[in-house]
Amino acid sequence: MTHTHTLEHKMISTNGVNLHVVQAGDPNGELVILLHGFPEFWYGWRQQIDYLAAAGYWVWAPDQRGYNLSEKPRGIEKYKISTLAADVAGLIDAAGREQAYVVGHDWGAAVAWMTAIRHAERVKKLAILNVPHPKIMLETVRSSPAQMLKSWYIGFFQLPVLPELFSSAGEFYFSAQALLQTSKPGTFSDADITEYIRAWKQPGALSSMINWYRAMGRRLDDGAFLNNARVTVPTIIIWGAQDRFLQREMAQESTTLCDDARVIYFEDATHWVQHEKPNEVNALLSEFFS
Repeated sequence: MTHTHTLEHKMISTNGVNLHVVQAGDPNGELVILLHGFPEFWYGWRQQIDYLAAAGYWVWAPDQRGYNLSEKPRGIEKYKISTLAADVAGLIDAAGREQAYVVGHDWGAAVAWMTAIRHAERVKKLAILNVPHPKIMLETVRSSPAQMLKSWYIGFFQLPVLPELFSSAGEFYFSAQALLQTSKPGTFSDADITEYIRAWKQPGALSSMINWYRAMGRRLDDGAFLNNARVTVPTIIIWGAQDRFLQREMAQESTTLCDDARVIYFEDATHWVQHEKPNEVNALLSEFFS
């Protein structure tokens, strides 16, 4: 059963930047915000947008700041996580709402966690895909050599210029391979990769995308927020157990910092769980929201 809802492309002002937001569904329905990760853009949610719109929600899938068609402010400090979370709170304002269901994958999940920590009153429920609570992530990277190795690329991205040259070399060959090699065969089609390359080629996008990592590496947000980083809103953590970047134990550990959370593992899915298990992820989200 396929519903094809019209996708509306809007520029929305939030927190001092203009973000390109794809909207679908009923403007009177409850608001769902879908936050993509690296190196994706709104398109990473294409298999969720339609389903949630058909279920009666008003779905907003932004290109987060620095990505694709959204504004790309200059300077690493413009990409610190508290700023990214404030962007989300601003989107909820722009929608004329008090609250939204917030869903995040990869870096988008880090932003979703932070939004729930810093702007709890704006988040009705929190759905996280394949990223641990930021405090658990920090502690694990510091204490686990295995996780440190899995996160090697975070260190690489701290370097100036080189990551951009490497990522864009050979018509973005390595960036495309990063998606293809870490997902199940067939997850990303040639047509999908063409869309990603188009997004990566937007002027200034690649540096802005990598600046998210640089801002984290420079700890521009002092870690003080992590001292009081309890998540009070109902939370679901959906985790592809074959994740090449993140240890599965961190999912369960994240629940210790939440008042009300559960983890669902997909043993045969990778980091790209919403691409590989779209029907299952869609059903979980819909059940969790209702």
